[in-house]
Amino acid sequence: MFDVVVVGGGPSGATAAEDLARSGHKVAFIDRAGKIKPCGGAIPPRLMRDFNIPDDQIVAKINTARMISPTRRRVDMAIENGFVGMVDREHFDEFLRMRAAKAGAERITGTYVAIARDEAGTHVSYRCKASGETRKVTARIVIGADGARSNVGRHEVPGGDRIPYVIAYHEVIEAPRGDVPSYDPARCDVVYDGRISPDFYGWVFPHGAQASVGMGTEVQGVDLKKATAALRLASGLDQCRTIRREGAPIPLKPLERWDNGRDVVLAGDAAGVVAPSSGEGIYYAMVGGRVAATAAAACLASGRTGDLKLARKLFMREHKGVFKVLGAMQRAYYRSDMRRERFVSLCHDIDVQRLTFEAYMNKELVKARPLAHLKIGIKNLAHLTGMVAATRI
Repeated sequence: MFDVVVVGGGPSGATAAEDLARSGHKVAFIDRAGKIKPCGGAIPPRLMRDFNIPDDQIVAKINTARMISPTRRRVDMAIENGFVGMVDREHFDEFLRMRAAKAGAERITGTYVAIARDEAGTHVSYRCKASGETRKVTARIVIGADGARSNVGRHEVPGGDRIPYVIAYHEVIEAPRGDVPSYDPARCDVVYDGRISPDFYGWVFPHGAQASVGMGTEVQGVDLKKATAALRLASGLDQCRTIRREGAPIPLKPLERWDNGRDVVLAGDAAGVVAPSSGEGIYYAMVGGRVAATAAAACLASGRTGDLKLARKLFMREHKGVFKVLGAMQRAYYRSDMRRERFVSLCHDIDVQRLTFEAYMNKELVKARPLAHLKIGIKNLAHLTGMVAATRI
């Protein structure tokens, strides 16, 4: 009998398992070996601080973000007084799983099958990777951290089967060794172009000796591989060797409910906590794992199943405002190439750049400069209405 069984061993599940183990709970986590999620791999300084990420997990340090419009206009946004860290999910996720196991969580390699209940408790069945047989573990509480199309959520939580998502695809390539003018190992390129993605964006993110090149879309019928090939060609990376290809769903908005009111609570992508507009998910996944662990521990201590609702309450208390603003920005600017052009033009503004990175680095809306916010609001309206011509660079 475990106190908690965590389904999923990505950043969210591994964080939940580690936190619970360190607080003295008997916990196990079930993870499929070898699964690597497609991800640009960017993590902000706050994540490194809050979750004690060592520097050896950072494969590149980014000091500039380049926004590229449909007409190939470019705006470079310098990261002042810091950097954005890049991780490779193949190694970063395994680091988190190993740390959770070292903290005392029992690691099980297998694939979740179902949840059943009887007088003995809540039983999580899984298919063992080594033998292929179906086994089960018993727990008082289950945390579902098994991704955007969570089977735990679909089986157990109302609305868990209706989460909207973008399909993301990327190719991990060898970074160019020669002089490629369009590539900078200390710069992330974000491409807003309907020929690459009709409703999201494409990216070129350096990872030291490697790079992640990919895109995402919610539109059915888009050829993800063809779009990524076009992005590689436009970025001068079409001749680089491809190391691996990966695709996965990325949720678009948090679920209205994260628990079943009994013994299951969701975390990370399973709960829909990926930032709109940017698609950033690692930080929010780890926060989601932490608040799910907090809710589970509270429920175990009090015996009140209502305490499972703490996970969503704690997350939204801190991050609801950011998600609301980013969602509004995505709806406003990602609808057409004309609006994407104006969005990139807006990024020229120094106030936009400073507030964007202040909010990104610290994961909160910046309230200390109300005049800057007012200026941005006016400029934003002017760009959306076409009162300001898109700036050429």
